[in-house]
Amino acid sequence: MRKSNLNMKKRLTFILIAVTSFWTILIIKVGIIQIVEGEKWKSKSENQQYVSRSITANRGTIYDCSGEIVLAQSSSVETITINPINIDKENKEKVAKVLSEIFELDYDKVFKKVNKNSLIETIIRRVDKEKTDKLRVWMNENNIYSGINIDEDTKRFYPYSTLASHVIGFIGSDNQGLDGIEAKYNDVLKGKDGSISKMQDAKGNSMGDGGEEYNKSLKGNDLILSIDMNIQSIAEKYLEEACIENVCTDGGNVIIMNPKNGDILAMATYPYYDLNNPYTINNEEVSDIWSELESSEKSTYLQGMWRNKAITDTYEPGSTFKLVTTSAALEEKIAETDKKGSYVCTGSIEIAGARIKCWRYYRPHGAQSLREALMNSCNPVFIGLGQKIGVNKYYEYLQKFGFLNKTGIDLIGEANSIFLKEEKVGPVELATISFGQRFEVTPIQMITMVSTIANNGLYVKPRVVKKIINSETGEINEIQPEFKNQVISKETAEKVLSMMTSVVAEGTGKNARVKGYNVGGKTGTSEDGVNTGKYVTSFIGVAPTDDPQICILITLYNPTGESGHQGGTVAAPVAGKILNEVIDYLEIEPTETE
Repeated sequence: MRKSNLNMKKRLTFILIAVTSFWTILIIKVGIIQIVEGEKWKSKSENQQYVSRSITANRGTIYDCSGEIVLAQSSSVETITINPINIDKENKEKVAKVLSEIFELDYDKVFKKVNKNSLIETIIRRVDKEKTDKLRVWMNENNIYSGINIDEDTKRFYPYSTLASHVIGFIGSDNQGLDGIEAKYNDVLKGKDGSISKMQDAKGNSMGDGGEEYNKSLKGNDLILSIDMNIQSIAEKYLEEACIENVCTDGGNVIIMNPKNGDILAMATYPYYDLNNPYTINNEEVSDIWSELESSEKSTYLQGMWRNKAITDTYEPGSTFKLVTTSAALEEKIAETDKKGSYVCTGSIEIAGARIKCWRYYRPHGAQSLREALMNSCNPVFIGLGQKIGVNKYYEYLQKFGFLNKTGIDLIGEANSIFLKEEKVGPVELATISFGQRFEVTPIQMITMVSTIANNGLYVKPRVVKKIINSETGEINEIQPEFKNQVISKETAEKVLSMMTSVVAEGTGKNARVKGYNVGGKTGTSEDGVNTGKYVTSFIGVAPTDDPQICILITLYNPTGESGHQGGTVAAPVAGKILNEVIDYLEIEPTETE
């Protein structure tokens, strides 16, 4: 009996200790929650009761070089959202019906959103006020307001549709830049989003006396580009005409650059696409089978349609690259421009056991000066110059002209050149480099090279954005031209320009002549890959050579028309047409001399 009482006391003592410990722990925990972590849990509670809707900021406006012509701007539109838990049960069907009818949406999808047990659902973004006003009228007539939100929003608009499409780029549904300037300068353009917030209980009823809290959005900064809308239009007009007439299966591009400051006045890649509808296919044949394509195939095609080939694609420059060999040879004083009979073309030249032909091997050029060799685009002469310059020195000039690095132009997706490593270059490889084959460069690298020659031998970095304007203060941040190294002397540059003038006046580039002006240039034709049967034809030029104002590069990919694929007959005439109109537009005084 005594033992039983003892055990009972022990059990009671244990229970008492356990209960006391439980309440002690509970009191401590409550104390911690209320006193130590009170603010934390209060904040969490408020966040669960806090409903916020975003107001998208207007992106900054993009202007052409004049600062007056708008290339991209944001217009005010509205976005419709709903708070499903705030919509009365008897009104849900009505709300779903009117939303689907006004905004032409699938009723079943809208009805599903209206019946969700959620705080907020987006019905449609960026619609014109004309449609949202219809919704306002319906809400007034039916006295239904709860749970339906009409908020200010922004929509990107490109007034000139396809103009400079590959330079400007476009934005996605989240107002983020996806390509071109829109992507490169997204942080500058995007601004700061605002919001509309309010406190509500679990049933969706408003809490407190403050109503909705409105935080205004801030517009992004504006950009002034180097692109001249008029020059861009001229370039695009003649590029499209050339690609169609010459049946260029892989399109083409034109770059026009001011050699004095690096401004890209025009950059066009054909075929163009509509910036207001960037997912609309610009190829009728592909459009016809679009629904049958796999998602990966669609993505590949769209990426190709958007790609700015002037900076993202590489090609063999062909004879236009002879300007580099010429510049190096003159700068190193291993050649003279007009010494009669300095070089003899027999139709071919043998290098390390390999015989390399001149393009006119069937009727050799014979004795020539360097000027005549450039006019005739005679391969053996430039192979010989390359051998005299040597691999190490030649690669020094490649580096100085910027061919071994990206230019750093302020656009996304720039590619670099493809050259053999210097230590792997033998006599045959040096020979092919010297006349522009068996390596690849980008069009932007080529136009920068000729701009260096036109700028008295001083390298200037290409640029697309000239100014950034603060949308709040109006403060203007001017982006200064960026000059780098003196690649060749002024004297050498003048000699090369003089020889380029002869190429257009009397040589292979005569189809690029502009009456009344000294135009300099060089034609080029190269294979697009090995044994592909495709060609790249090009013309690179300067006008006027007396006082260079503009440099131009025409690149046409795989012309298959009746005019053939030679640079002099296909690309040079395009350059002549463009230069004629651009010179007239810029009101450059005639400069032609005998």
